[in-house]
Amino acid sequence: MDQRIVDLSHVIESGMTTYPGLPGPHICDFWTREASAANYDDGSSFQIGRIDMVANTGTYLDAPFHRYADDADLSELPLRSLADLPGVVIRRPFESGLATAAEHFDGLDVRGKAVLVHTGWDRHWRTDRYGVDHPFLTADAADWLAANGAALVGIDSNNIDDTRERARPVHTRLLAANIPVCEHMTGLDALQHSGFRFSAVPPKVRGMGTFPVRAYAVLA
Repeated sequence: MDQRIVDLSHVIESGMTTYPGLPGPHICDFWTREASAANYDDGSSFQIGRIDMVANTGTYLDAPFHRYADDADLSELPLRSLADLPGVVIRRPFESGLATAAEHFDGLDVRGKAVLVHTGWDRHWRTDRYGVDHPFLTADAADWLAANGAALVGIDSNNIDDTRERARPVHTRLLAANIPVCEHMTGLDALQHSGFRFSAVPPKVRGMGTFPVRAYAVLA
């Protein structure tokens, strides 16, 4: 049977804004092709890039360490919690309301699955609108997902929590249950409700709780 891979990640570009108030990445050459050519006699040349960025850039994944100092950082996440997970999509168009609550997951089998909340908010990516009054999950939704065994939770908006409030109950509850969180996703409209495998794997960096990922789905 043929398979199709769907990219669910935003492109990281120099100077871009991911989260309002955080600096954009600076991307440049550390080793240029022109300078490197002098080191070889066969016409070879190479580029080595350099990037300076905060961890919360582009489409990224939060490990428990992002919220809890004594819990698993990126280097300690098992691959089984990030790669080749069965996936399920819940459709919650932002035009119908910003909050996704526990009731919206009622009857859904999420045990051991990556649960991806498709709101359509990614259409505002790289605009001033993106970081303001965005879709989010409620605290009771986080409790429901943890109680029902979700393996990973993702959303295609600025934050899985309501950033208008000075609290982060969804991060707090999901990460306490060792459920990684993937934010700033895109392309979820290309996925069916189920029948795909999901991966979002960051590098094994010790002492960090967040890093960009190339999130993608493999359709059966």
